[in-house]
Amino acid sequence: MKFWQRFNKNTFRGMAASLVVAAAVMGGTDAALAAGEPVTEEQTKIISASLLQAGGTVFPIGNDNNAAYARYFTGQSFLFPMANDTVSVSNVTFAPSCINNWHTHSGSCQVLVGVSGRGYYQIWGQDPVEMKAGESVTIPEGTKHWHGAAGNSWFQHLSIMSKGAGTTWLEPVDQNVYRQLK
Repeated sequence: MKFWQRFNKNTFRGMAASLVVAAAVMGGTDAALAAGEPVTEEQTKIISASLLQAGGTVFPIGNDNNAAYARYFTGQSFLFPMANDTVSVSNVTFAPSCINNWHTHSGSCQVLVGVSGRGYYQIWGQDPVEMKAGESVTIPEGTKHWHGAAGNSWFQHLSIMSKGAGTTWLEPVDQNVYRQLK
């Protein structure tokens, strides 16, 4: 079974429930939301305000990623590994204008889930696509792509791949093209 076939709508519902539980713990929101009850507009406002008070993120920012990966990123980034049994899950934080080089992954697709802020991803030969919190994309194995923050926004995403997947780093993204993104 391919890695991406392991995910279905219930997987992402589980992730969403985990996010709601984390927000409830930080902001005192009714933990019953995690039991699958619909979130009201008022509850959404409370959760959003709680996240802002906690620095705008549900997950820890993690450690400075530049020591190991500075040559593959255009600015400051941070990495917080969250799971690594059979699936590697990490929260990646990009400072404004920080993006990574073009790259491919072997041994796995890469699922990106927007957590906070605003960013972009681009698959080779396609237009860049804006990404915000709650949005996700599956990058097929072996597909040349890049991702990172918008020029004026911090950006966090979860990176989900099979344990042991590899990354081949390629050339930097054309900065003239990147600067044209809104």
